[in-house]
Amino acid sequence: MLLTFKLLDMAGEMDGADLRFLLTGGVSLGEKHPECPADWMSIQKWGELCRACSLDSLKGFATHFKTEANGAYKQLYNMPDPSDFKWPSGAEAILSDFTKLIIMRIIKPDKLVPAMVRYVVTKIGEQFIQPPQFDLQLIYKDSSNITPLIFVLSPGSDPMKALEAIAASKKRNLKSVSLGKGQGEKAENYIKDSMKNGDWVVLQNCHLAAKWLGTLEKLCEELREQGSDLTKVNRDFRLWLTSYPTEEFPVTILQNGVKMTNEAPKGLKSNLLNSFSVTPICLPEFFNGNMTPSKFKKLLFGLLFFHAIL
Repeated sequence: MLLTFKLLDMAGEMDGADLRFLLTGGVSLGEKHPECPADWMSIQKWGELCRACSLDSLKGFATHFKTEANGAYKQLYNMPDPSDFKWPSGAEAILSDFTKLIIMRIIKPDKLVPAMVRYVVTKIGEQFIQPPQFDLQLIYKDSSNITPLIFVLSPGSDPMKALEAIAASKKRNLKSVSLGKGQGEKAENYIKDSMKNGDWVVLQNCHLAAKWLGTLEKLCEELREQGSDLTKVNRDFRLWLTSYPTEEFPVTILQNGVKMTNEAPKGLKSNLLNSFSVTPICLPEFFNGNMTPSKFKKLLFGLLFFHAIL
C-alpha cells in the first residue's frame, strides 16, 4: 500500500489532504454538525463523515449520503463482506477508487484492509499482494561465514526440512541442537568445531535458552572478529538460529544477522503451492517417474488438497 501511495504521488495523482484523512480520520475541532440522517451511525462516525465531506475530492457527497443513508449505505454497514457492494450511481459520479477507501474507513473500518488489498491489485497488480515462495537458496547467497542466519518462527512453520535439503544440495554436514536445559555446552562445542571444519550448525528454539543467549552473543562477536582469518573460521561455515520472538534475544545478533520468516501458508492456493514446492514432490524424477503418471498425480493432488483443507 505504501508503495502504491508513493508511485501515485510521484505520478502527481495523490492528493495529500486525502491521504492524511485516510491515515488519521481528520481532527475534530469541536465544530457542530447537522443532524445525522442515519439511524445506524454513531455520532463519532457522523462527525468523521462531515469532516471528510469538507475535502475538495468529496464535495457533494454529503447531499448524496442523505438520500442513501438508510438505503445503500445501511446495506454496506450490515454486509459481512462488502467486496461485492455496488456503489450508487450518485457515489460513482463523485468518488474515485481512493476516496471510496475513505468512505469505507468511516462506514466499515473493519473491512478497510481487504479494500486496500483490492486497491493495490487495481493500481499496481496482483503480484504485489502474493507472498513469494520461501527460497532458502536466495537467502543463502546473502550469507557469509561470520553472519548468523536467523529464522523468526511463526506457528505452523518449521524450516528444518528446507535446511536439510539445502545442506544436502551444498554437500554440507548439518549439526543440529534443540536448545533447552543443559544443551548450551553441546551447542558451544558444535560451533567451535564447525568454525574450523566448515560444517553447518543449527541452534533450534533459542527462545527456550534465555540464560545461555549471553554466551551465544559472545560467540557471535568472536566469529565477527576472527572472520577475516580463514585459519580460524572456515569460509563454508554457517550458523543458523531459529527462535520465536522474545525480548531476551540479543539485539547485536539481530542487527548483524540475516533475518527471515516463513509463515504458514494461508488459503488453499498458497497451501497447495507450498506443498508442491517441497522435497521430494518438487523433484522431476519423483513427480514424473511413476509407471502410471496420470493416476499418481491425481492421488498426489488429492492427498495435498486434503492436507490443505485440514
